[in-house]
Amino acid sequence: MTADERAVSVTGLGLITPAGVGREATWDGVRRGVPVAATDAQLKGLPTDFSCRIPPMTEGQGRIGGGKAWRMAHFTQLAVLAAREAVADAGLDPATWDGARVAVVIGSGLAGAAHLEEQSVRFQQAGPDLVSPVLIPMLISNMAAGEVLLDLGARGPSLATETACASGASALAVARDLLLSGACDIAIAGGTEAAITPVVTTGFQRMGALSARSDDPAAASRPFAADRDGFVISEGAAILVLERTRDARARGRGGYARLAGTGMSSDAHHPTAPAPGGTVAEVALRAAVADAGLRPSDIDHVNAHGTSTPKNDETEAELIGRVLPHRPSVTAAKGVLGHSLGAAGAIEAALTVLTIHHSTVPPVANLTPQTLAYDLDCVTGAERRQEVRAAVSNSFGFGGHNVVLAFRAN
Repeated sequence: MTADERAVSVTGLGLITPAGVGREATWDGVRRGVPVAATDAQLKGLPTDFSCRIPPMTEGQGRIGGGKAWRMAHFTQLAVLAAREAVADAGLDPATWDGARVAVVIGSGLAGAAHLEEQSVRFQQAGPDLVSPVLIPMLISNMAAGEVLLDLGARGPSLATETACASGASALAVARDLLLSGACDIAIAGGTEAAITPVVTTGFQRMGALSARSDDPAAASRPFAADRDGFVISEGAAILVLERTRDARARGRGGYARLAGTGMSSDAHHPTAPAPGGTVAEVALRAAVADAGLRPSDIDHVNAHGTSTPKNDETEAELIGRVLPHRPSVTAAKGVLGHSLGAAGAIEAALTVLTIHHSTVPPVANLTPQTLAYDLDCVTGAERRQEVRAAVSNSFGFGGHNVVLAFRAN
């Protein structure tokens, strides 16, 4: 297959995050670098009582319509809304496309955990007769893809990826493979998560993954800072429309950027801790760069996984420094957005695409040159104007899942 035949463009983006509802609102919030973590009334009384939640939506923004919202868990609703924005942004009309040639791949880490928690309480308090009849469709992780298929009339291949915090990135890698195999002509792919609940939050807190800065939530998520102490739990969704570049051009769409390469590897080291030094994640990073037809020295920018946890940031910093010693610019959106778990990889992929498109690298919130713990060129304080010709977006998940996406400018 020639390089032109392997070219896949991102032609549409849909984003719903704690920084804002919609692509432009999210980009503006991340670009300004103002963290959104705040005390969460639904977590009151817990050891960790703060999070990053999506701001209230207007009726128009959050309207599923058709009397369908009642059967969808929140993570599914977010996917449907983000997919609608992405498809419209791509200039596509589901009423006129060949739905059999449209694939949907959407990842989620905890899927309907929030609904299961709520229904478990109802079962204990009121008995089985008051358990929701749509508990199972709200719970299972494939229903985000399933409801997007229904909403858009897409009848091609559909999958749900589950690789913990790399789920959204895995979905994009799989979607690209579907396009290149000829199994579809359009792929709607990304990640979604809405699992900020008392039990889930407590579970992360008990394992020592969350920041303990309850006295100053806005300062809690601080990727690559020497005094970081854990992540801030978050929620959100990102959906990207992918098309073969030649097909997009044929209908007059250049796209934001190209998803040029993907790389995946598995640590086989520990259920939750990364392999020391990122030696196995390095396989994924090098594979993505090579798949994109690039050398490591060609990478201008890194959108880091950057969780603000001690082990992840140390491991990722070693990885970047070793494979990309020419010091490309580095950002980490979790400083602003917190960690949206299974949605994070897709959100950060979308932000990488926007960085290339706008020639602008957002800053890492809560990080200064003085507190930066590693020899990385992290963007701090304010956005940086930079022409980015090639970039990578790193995603790592519990279970040892490593996914790296490589993007190139059009």
